[in-house]
Amino acid sequence: MKSPALSLFRATCFVVALPIFFVNVQAQLVPGTGMKLQQVGDDFEDEKWEWVPNGNKASKEQDEQVRTPTGFSNNQRWFESPKRGMPDHILRVETPLGGIAGSKGSLKIQTLNSGVPGQNSGQMEQDDLVMSCTSRIGAIAVSRSPSCTCRIFLPPFDKWENRSGTHFGYRIDTKTTITESKKRFLFSKSSKKQEEYWPGYFIEFHSSHDGRTAADEAILLIRGDHLGHEVKSLKLAPGWWTLGMSVSGDGQVHFYGKQGVKDLTSADHLYSSFPYGYKAEYFATHFFNSCNLNDGKTWSTPIIIDDPAIFSMR
Repeated sequence: MKSPALSLFRATCFVVALPIFFVNVQAQLVPGTGMKLQQVGDDFEDEKWEWVPNGNKASKEQDEQVRTPTGFSNNQRWFESPKRGMPDHILRVETPLGGIAGSKGSLKIQTLNSGVPGQNSGQMEQDDLVMSCTSRIGAIAVSRSPSCTCRIFLPPFDKWENRSGTHFGYRIDTKTTITESKKRFLFSKSSKKQEEYWPGYFIEFHSSHDGRTAADEAILLIRGDHLGHEVKSLKLAPGWWTLGMSVSGDGQVHFYGKQGVKDLTSADHLYSSFPYGYKAEYFATHFFNSCNLNDGKTWSTPIIIDDPAIFSMR
């Protein structure tokens, strides 16, 4: 899984950021606190909801190709990531049993040809589905206590891609300011720049067929600690789960989750950190990663989401 890394020295360019180890638990912020922002989010209740692919997907991360115009939803609330492209299967479906009361529609996300179009790498690749946020309301300053939540349905284990590793991600786009020093010969020049990074969750599957586990299991991983390392969290069972993330005014990211579809509470706190040693300044959006073995024939695990929402205190 590719992710932004904190590098102290790169040939002629290095980033200086002081790691932050102390976590103030009093700064916790339960996701869903405050006002639900109606300009963003989706409940998938519109029977005419549709994804518009717009041709071959983007793969800027692999080969610098965006292949515009990129895909989008017909309600303009979702867009294809220009960095990694869109999942191949984005479809409004009937809400599975046990979902939010009264919900009739949810969104199924699944991919087959992740990575560069027409090229099967034989390695794990991922595609991204991103909620339109900054284009509709702008980035949200952490002083406004932004947060997000989503209900996620995990299918029975016999429906999962038969591969041990990361299958799905639910992450946020956060931004901070760093000092970048560029060195040339005996001189160096420092400047401030905005750095984006992506804390969040990964759902990891352990297949009983690989001989390392007696039975299939799924684990929730949190990215991450002050170095960006993943932190092992809940053991996941098939069915509905509620996950959320918040960013408090001190720049900490707080992770919450539980089984079922009820709103999150303080009892559902899983972890708090300054991922990568960064203090967040802005919350830009939340998004989803669909991961599979890019062999041209193996579909990713079909994950269903419902009612992804963004909140702020003001």
